[in-house]
Amino acid sequence: MKRRDILKTMAIAGLAAGVDGMAAKAATTAQTFVLVHGAWHGGWCWSRVADRLRSAGHLVFTPTQTGLGERKHLLSKAITLDTFTSDIVNVIEAEELSDVILVGHSFGGNAISGTADTIPGKIRHLVYLDSLMVEGGKAPFDNLPPDVVAARRKAAEETSGGLSLPAPPPSAFGVSETKDTEWVNRRLTPHPFGTYTSPLNIKGPVGNNLPRTYIACTNPSYAALQASRNWVKAQQGWRWAEIATGHDAMVMAPDELTRMLINVANA
Repeated sequence: MKRRDILKTMAIAGLAAGVDGMAAKAATTAQTFVLVHGAWHGGWCWSRVADRLRSAGHLVFTPTQTGLGERKHLLSKAITLDTFTSDIVNVIEAEELSDVILVGHSFGGNAISGTADTIPGKIRHLVYLDSLMVEGGKAPFDNLPPDVVAARRKAAEETSGGLSLPAPPPSAFGVSETKDTEWVNRRLTPHPFGTYTSPLNIKGPVGNNLPRTYIACTNPSYAALQASRNWVKAQQGWRWAEIATGHDAMVMAPDELTRMLINVANA
C-alpha cells in the first residue's frame, strides 16, 4: 500500500474513532425531553428551548395537541382532556421513548398528569411549568377563579357557540417585547373548550408518585394560577423552583429555562 493510502486509511480510522468517542460521550449525557405546550399555543412555542436542548446533545419532542397550532383543522367539540393525554402517550409510544423528562406548561400540566397515570414506567421526571393543577375526577374549570370561568364560558359561547375559547393577547402571558408579541400573536389559535369542562381521568395522585418539580414563573405572576401554586406547596414530595419571568417562560427566558430543565434532568 502506498504511503498516501496508508495515511488516508489512518485518517479515516481516526475520524471514525473520534465520532465513536463523541457518540459514546453523548450517550452517557443525553436526556430525552417531551415538551408540552399550554392553552392556545402549540409545539411551536418551545422552539427556542428545543434548539438549545438539542445543541446540548439532548433528544427533544414538541408535540402539538389536537385542535391547536398546525392541528387547528382538527378542532372539535369532541376534544377532551382524555384526547390531550392520548396525544402525549401516543408520541412517547410511537417514538419508543423511555426515561422521559416530561414537561407541561400551564394547561399542559393536565396532559402530563394523565400521561404519568397511563405510562409511568416511561417517565423519569415530571416538570410542571407554571401549570394549572387539577386533581383526578375534576375539570380545569374547578380550579380556576369563578370570575375567570364565567368570562371564559361567555367568550366561548359568543365567539364559537361553545366550540372554543378565543386566544387572549400575548400580554396575558407576560409577553411584552414587540418582536415576541408579534411572533406569539401570529401563532395563537382558539382552544378546544371541552378540555376545560371535562374531568382529568387519573386513578392515582397527581404525578403518580414520580419525581416531580413545579417551576413557578414570578415576574409577572399569572394570577389565575395562584390556587394551583398553593396546592403544590401544600403537598409532600414535590420539588419547587422559581424563574423570574412571565408565564410564557419558554418565549421570554429560554436560556434560563433550558438551564433549569437540564439541572432537573441531571438531578
